Amino acid sequence: MHTVELFIPIIMILVIEIVLVTYFYLRSKEKQLIIEKGMDSDSVKLLYSNNKLLRSSYNLMKIGIVLVSLGIGLGLGLIGEEYGKDFLIPICIFVFTGIGFITANIVGKKLDDKDSKEV
Repeated sequence: MHTVELFIPIIMILVIEIVLVTYFYLRSKEKQLIIEKGMDSDSVKLLYSNNKLLRSSYNLMKIGIVLVSLGIGLGLGLIGEEYGKDFLIPICIFVFTGIGFITANIVGKKLDDKDSKEV
């Protein structure tokens, strides 16, 4: 085993721990600010209910579209690698992931508009 391969799990665990500690730290800071401002539970619920990202029910579908397009890009890149074109893997991954983000945005907006017209 090479020395670089030894550091991959160590770095991965450190990154995951840093993300979790940062999440919990910022969450506690947010709660402290809410307490300092003297907000009651009703105003906190109103504050979080106005957030459009939390309200959208199509977030998982959007993530699915992006992941499927990422998989298509990876697959096409690997097929291109068989023909001796090594540069096709990153190009296909980035292009198809970008197409997936654009498609997810368009589909999400249409479905959100449809939901807002029904209400």
